[in-house]
Amino acid sequence: MVDRYEPMRKRIGITLGDPAGIGPEIIRAALDSSQLPDGVDYKIIGAADDFSLGEPTPASAWAARDALEKAATFALAGELDAVVTGPIHKARMYEIGFQFPGQTEFFAARCAVDNFAMLLTGGGLTVALVTAHLPFRAVADNLCPAGIVRVGTLLAQFVAKRGGYRIAVAGLNPHAGESGALGREEIDIIAPAIAELNQRLTIDHQPPILFAGPFSPDTIFRRALAGEWDAVLCMYHDQGLIPLKLHAFHQGVNVTLGLPFPRTSPDHGTAFEIAGKGIARADSMIAAIKLAVELAEKK
Repeated sequence: MVDRYEPMRKRIGITLGDPAGIGPEIIRAALDSSQLPDGVDYKIIGAADDFSLGEPTPASAWAARDALEKAATFALAGELDAVVTGPIHKARMYEIGFQFPGQTEFFAARCAVDNFAMLLTGGGLTVALVTAHLPFRAVADNLCPAGIVRVGTLLAQFVAKRGGYRIAVAGLNPHAGESGALGREEIDIIAPAIAELNQRLTIDHQPPILFAGPFSPDTIFRRALAGEWDAVLCMYHDQGLIPLKLHAFHQGVNVTLGLPFPRTSPDHGTAFEIAGKGIARADSMIAAIKLAVELAEKK
């Protein structure tokens, strides 16, 4: 780490991710792009030497893990204002004993935070996930009003920070349950959570945060992209990520809500198959760095 920074300059740490993937090249391209904010200190965390592009090994996974540990340590010590993480390969990380479903859960554990959530944003769409890395068959059993309120509150804080206040809530079932004919989760779980969110956040925010729904998942994202809503609260992983990636695959950013510092990441993987071929796009990394700076400035 560099010991001294100019006063008031934001300090953004960027982990390389798995150095056998596209992380190092898209970070380099992002820093050379002239599209990043000026007056910011960018610190690369991780080693890219002695690894073959496109050939992941246990050693490259260990390098990615070490970079994550350093980034968390630096941020918790106040040496960084935000962290941007390069892509890791989860299966490779699991092989070396990485015990977290993903980087989201890793940072939450290192920060001793239980109240956290995954958010993705890109283009004109922002989504937050009530449940994330769960098998689909477990989603309904893990939905509860308290969980929806918890993630909804984190989403409201993010949206308000960026000047928004309108949040749509997606249903779980086709046609949002069709008044109970296709499932009662909307009636018994989601609707009571929406009522509680509106009661709580009307008092805490100006203008009041407005939650509405539950809406049929097959139409709500189109309405959000049309400008009717500032964000969508989704019940499970793919419900939010499929429309986000369809709409903004190259600009999507993953954000961990609830940490004591901003953490963002490009919304794509290591892409070992194209590493070093000069065709990896840096758009998502650029967007992740820009959002990290924005959130650090607004913290």
